Amino acid sequence: MEDTFSTYHPIVNFAFFVVVLVIGMFVNHPVILGISFIAAVVYSFVLLGWRKSVKMNLVFSLPVMLITMLINPMFNHYGVTILFYLRNGNPMTLESMIYGVVMAVTLVSIIIWFSCYTKIMTSDKFIYLFGRIIPGLSLIFSMVLRFVPKFIAQIKVISNGQKCVGRDLSNGNIFKRAKHGITILSIMITWALENAIETADSMKARGYGLRGRTAFSLYRFDRRDAVVMSVMTVLLVGFIIGTVNGCTYVLYNPRIKINGIMPLTPGSFLTYFAYAALCFLPVIIDGLEELKWRRLRSEI
Repeated sequence: MEDTFSTYHPIVNFAFFVVVLVIGMFVNHPVILGISFIAAVVYSFVLLGWRKSVKMNLVFSLPVMLITMLINPMFNHYGVTILFYLRNGNPMTLESMIYGVVMAVTLVSIIIWFSCYTKIMTSDKFIYLFGRIIPGLSLIFSMVLRFVPKFIAQIKVISNGQKCVGRDLSNGNIFKRAKHGITILSIMITWALENAIETADSMKARGYGLRGRTAFSLYRFDRRDAVVMSVMTVLLVGFIIGTVNGCTYVLYNPRIKINGIMPLTPGSFLTYFAYAALCFLPVIIDGLEELKWRRLRSEI
């Protein structure tokens, strides 16, 4: 079965990712970061499958996480808990190392969430939401989002065509390979520019961006969209109330101070629960739809 959350109204999809990304970028509480990271990995697994998800999370995300974890304590030496000194005399502090881990988890979580965003928020959804408000910018943004997959697909076509005439990157010595690579790159740039011009002319011929222009759309905000939007609003309000009351307060400099863990108060628990339910909402929707589908199949 396909992802059920992607079939909801674009405003529901967009609102979910905006909330999750904003909270993930600006709230550095370790529990919140852990929830965000786990939810992003799980939803990436649901959308991409375990092979692509593992490939992206291990091959790409782990090196980024390790580099970020190492760079921060090497160049930032704030904190009062000194673990050891480097050869140049700079101290390596516990606070800077912990904050390096926090930055790494934040960065990887945002990257994974954005990979899920590009899978759910297609260009037609984005144009539907912002085509009338910012027509030019929305068109450019939608073209940028779909440019990478189209670029990868087109370069495979061009490479296969060049291989048939003996001008692939695997033919000839190093100089001929470089020449063949430049030729393929030149063809790709020409194709990209022509494609952008054709898209702009096509949208202009259709009256895109003109005042009073109507557009066909399959999106309708129905009852299930209203229910999910209401649930998201309630969970977000609960999280905001907990944040205002200091349940997600954290300090890494000069000493580490984390609220809501030791001891775990009822307010902190409700705050974490609200955020976890919000992050896992698409997975919960997919799970409920899968259970419904299996029940209907068993009744046949």
